Amino acid sequence: MKTTFVAASLACSVALPSFAGEPEVVATYIDIAHAAYEDSLIKAKELQSAVDALLAEPSEDALNAAQDAWIAARVPYMQTEAYRFGNPIVDDWEGKVNAWPLDEGLIDYVDASYGGATDENEYAALNVIASPSFTLSGEEVDAAEITPELLSETLQEADGIEANVATGYHAVEFLLWGQDLHGTEAGAGERPWTDYATDDQCTGENCDRRGAYLKAATDLLVSDLEWMVAQWAEGGEAAEGLKADPKAAISAMLTGMGSLSYGELAGERMKLGLMLNDPEEEHDCFSDNTHESHFYDAIGIQNVWLGKYTRVDGSEVSGESLHDLVAEADPGVAEAVTDGISSSVNKLQAIWDVVDTGQAYDQMLARDNAEGEALIMAAVDSLVAQTREIERAVNSLGLQEIGFEGSDSLDDPDAVFQ
Repeated sequence: MKTTFVAASLACSVALPSFAGEPEVVATYIDIAHAAYEDSLIKAKELQSAVDALLAEPSEDALNAAQDAWIAARVPYMQTEAYRFGNPIVDDWEGKVNAWPLDEGLIDYVDASYGGATDENEYAALNVIASPSFTLSGEEVDAAEITPELLSETLQEADGIEANVATGYHAVEFLLWGQDLHGTEAGAGERPWTDYATDDQCTGENCDRRGAYLKAATDLLVSDLEWMVAQWAEGGEAAEGLKADPKAAISAMLTGMGSLSYGELAGERMKLGLMLNDPEEEHDCFSDNTHESHFYDAIGIQNVWLGKYTRVDGSEVSGESLHDLVAEADPGVAEAVTDGISSSVNKLQAIWDVVDTGQAYDQMLARDNAEGEALIMAAVDSLVAQTREIERAVNSLGLQEIGFEGSDSLDDPDAVFQ
């Protein structure tokens, strides 16, 4: 859902002034995107190696190492999310790698409390891992061999249902952690390493097929990231399209910042879960890594604004920035945006600090958890406030009206419960 968050008066803006440095600002944006997606690929390949090691010699240590590699892989990827919403090439691709929430029963066994097929999704408990063949949309599917093609071409959003997520980070997350059956109590998913044992220690049945699914999903994640890295490299479609129209590129940058800040992060990922008191609405619900993902989303917004990105090897990519461009038009607005983003990062850091003391993000969603609600709402309010400053930045540049992504949780709270 789009929310016209920018002042209505912008609809009357006809003067589109040019500012010195626009091409350089766009060049920095492209350089950061390429570096962040390249880092995401680097960490995904490390995850791939850890998964290969787990499947070669299953053990508790090997499973823990794969889980650690998954968490590390999220750090650069979440910083790329500020490139969504304003870049169609990213939006058309993103569902392959980070779609959520998912009906995990499509993939593997689930607890009896999960239930079965629903009116909304008859495949919610299909359990592909236990099913060498099945009927999908009236067609018989041969799934004797679990391949990346089966996942991406047949299962992903099967029957047009978005909850049928078969690929990407969250499918891999579920296969590494299993369901989090603790609700809003302490504890994440507790998948045993023996779910990947290939001898009489095998638990959960179908350990060989589970390993094949995990391998296929991880390999597919790597290949999808390889494709996206190429789009932002010199000569890539995303890079060249933005260079061709710097003013449209500036609009895309601000659209991505505002939409991630407002509708996606503040709304769908944070306030909605709090309103519903539902841990199923937390972004990394199997691993309890949600606090880190939220934090790095905010860092990604800050990267775009300041034109700076710290790579996984510690080096920095930097250059002319949106901040510099807006400061040329209105120094006060530029300072306000910087302060607003810094405040949001600090509020999300405060959530992480509490998680480090032993209270997970899903516990903060519990009904009557006043401390958790206060922490989450402080971050939500700060993200909304920073979006209003981003709105002012749009106005200061005289850009045409930009519609930011919205969320019923922010725009029409009563609709959430209808």
